[in-house]
Formats: sequence, structure tokens, C-alpha cells
Amino acid sequence: MSAALEPGWLSVLSQEFEKDYMKSLKLFLQEEKQKGSTVFPKGPDIFNAFNHTPFDKVKVVILGQDPYHGQGQAHGLSFSVQKGMTIPPSLKNIYKELQTDIEGFVPPNHGNLTEWADRGVLLLNATLTVRAHEAGSHQGKGWEIFTDKVISELSEKKEGVIFLLWGKYAQNKSILIDESRHTLFKAAHPSPFSAYNGFFGCRHFSRTNTKLIEQGEMPIDWQITG
Repeated sequence: MSAALEPGWLSVLSQEFEKDYMKSLKLFLQEEKQKGSTVFPKGPDIFNAFNHTPFDKVKVVILGQDPYHGQGQAHGLSFSVQKGMTIPPSLKNIYKELQTDIEGFVPPNHGNLTEWADRGVLLLNATLTVRAHEAGSHQGKGWEIFTDKVISELSEKKEGVIFLLWGKYAQNKSILIDESRHTLFKAAHPSPFSAYNGFFGCRHFSRTNTKLIEQGEMPIDWQITG
């Protein structure tokens, strides 16, 4: 699996692929395939978040939990779905918040967030695979150890990364982040069940750009095109 990783990420994560938990995870995924289970996303897309946002380009991290488990949805980026898929409810609410927070933002007619990833927004799920139509089916198999290491390495080796932590699950990861070196913005999850409890009005997108400018960096262009 390590061969699929962007070189910058591979330089900080290569040892993880030699550890027992990762060997067990690889075996688990092979067994899933052998017994005929469909796993999302497809193999080449599992590390999409890393390959679209190289380690040295990470400005912002948006942390999700699981890949989408429906056919054709997941492609390795948190909250994102492939073009042609219905925009998920949480992402619809993200677009709503962007409309009120970023002047001139126009919601796209699709849910593919690859443009954000290419602009320095690491769209990281805590678990990188899932069995078709079974939410949470690959939790506790080792991915969380790997992605916790990702967060720890960002915290330790970079400065000024902005972490957008939506919901309790994401916020629990704050213990991995050095808040003296990085910025954490916390809010409710954008799910329809919680968006009105503090996600709407959080202004995380404009606050992120303000912070980036303060740090002497270019702000994120949140507009998504075709």
C-alpha cells in the first residue's frame, strides 16, 4: 500500500507500513476481497487525500470519520463524492454555510471537493475504507492508528496548520495537536441532525482565510467550479 503514497507523505509515514497493525489491516482488506465484499473507495483512491494534498502543501485539515458507503460515492476525500452522485446532506450544509460566510460563493451542482484538496485542504477521514452499504464496518481495524499518526506528524513537523474539527469525533483528535503551533476551529457537525446546534454561523471558512493571511499565506479559494 505504501507505494501509492505521495513522496512527501511517504517520507514521514513509511515506517507505519512496516508495523504489525498495518500488516493486519492489509490482511483484513485482502480477506474482504477474497470473500467477495465490495470495499469503498477503490484501491487507487484510498490515499487520494494525501496524493492531492502533499505533506508540504497542507494548510488546512478537515477531518471526517468514514468514507461514504454507497456505490460510486467515496473517492478518498472526506465529505466529498464523485461527480454525478447526489450531494450528501452534510455537504449541502457545508455549502449553505459557505454561502453566508464567503461573499460571492456559489454552490456547485456536484459534491466533488478535489479542488479544495489541490489547494492545500487535507480532506482526511479517520477510517480510509468501508464495506459497501455498511457504515463503520472498517472501524477498529487499524486505520485510526494510521490517521492519528498523520495528525501527529502534521502537528510535530509543520507550523500554522488550521484544523477544522466538526463534531465530537473530530474534536476528540485535538489531543494529538499542539495548539501552541496550530489553530483549531471547533463546531458542531454539519449533519442535518446537528448543523443548527453550532455549525451554521461558525464562519470557519472566512476565519481560516483570515488566519492564513495573518500567517503570511495565501487564503483558500473555497469556490468550486465545474
